[in-house]
Amino acid sequence: MTTPTGPDGVDRIVAQWQRERPDLDPSPMHVIGRISRLHWTLDERLLRVFDQYDLGRGEFDVLATLRRAGEPYELTAGELCEATMVTSGAVTKRVDRLERAGLVARRAAEDDARGRLIKLTDRGRQVIDDVLVAHVHNETRLLSGLTASERTTLADLLRKLGQTLPED
Repeated sequence: MTTPTGPDGVDRIVAQWQRERPDLDPSPMHVIGRISRLHWTLDERLLRVFDQYDLGRGEFDVLATLRRAGEPYELTAGELCEATMVTSGAVTKRVDRLERAGLVARRAAEDDARGRLIKLTDRGRQVIDDVLVAHVHNETRLLSGLTASERTTLADLLRKLGQTLPED
């Protein structure tokens, strides 16, 4: 495990703002700037695994949501929208692609002819189980620079930040 020894790009940006605008406190950039930069870097590295299975982030999210739901691995479109925090249009697009790939199937809801249930196919379950193993291994690798204690502390701090962000 390597320990950082010098300033990073965010430190340089903050120092420049301190020099150019001494009337402002740019210290929040230390946190927000790093979170932003990490988001883009991590997203790219997570997508590499999904690409190996011909999945995008959205398709992975739908498959993972159905798998986490447990037997019979089936949810309504509305439940998928709520769980994945995207619009019904986005869910429809993702489900269409997954259905064409044979990873999910749609059927009419028994209690509502207009409602549709989306279910993992056997092939879909195998794909999500395989990609999940690769995904968790990749996430573990990406966090290998932190100790278990540091990961716990970081997770706790990020949870707190998420729960205390001001409403807009």
